[in-house]
This record gives sequence, C-alpha cells and structure tokens, in this order.
Amino acid sequence: LALFVVFVIMYMVGIDQWICIGFGVVSASVLVWATFRMNAKYGEWGLMKLHALRSHPRYIINRRKFLRLISPTSKKGKV
Repeated sequence: LALFVVFVIMYMVGIDQWICIGFGVVSASVLVWATFRMNAKYGEWGLMKLHALRSHPRYIINRRKFLRLISPTSKKGKV
C-alpha cells in the first residue's frame, strides 16, 4: 500500500510517467522477491515465531515474598 502511495505522490508531483511506472515495477518486484525469500527461509509462520521469540523476556522478576507465593489466599482477602 505504501508503494502505491509513493507512486501516486511521484506522479502528482510531476515526475515523468515512465519513471513512475519503472519505479513501481521495480519496487513491486523487489517486494515480491523479498516476501518469497523470507517465506522460504522462515516458513509460513516462521517470521512471526522469530518475532515472538525475540519479544519474550529473558527472565521474570517477581518481587513478592516467597512465603506469600506458596500460601493459599481467597479472592476476598485473607483465609
């Protein structure tokens, strides 16, 4: 979508029609090539899995006291 917007803006600014068409064809070809290359490298859902792996924290910080973690509590307050 961004590629189309850039194409329209270039055309409206007054850049030659053939330069705009050439830019659109080359850019769209690179975009399709990159998409298929990433699909071959990471698989169908692999790029999303790679992002999920990078977004997980390395460790979890829990600042509650240890005994409070193992003691049973009710939802309304103390037992």
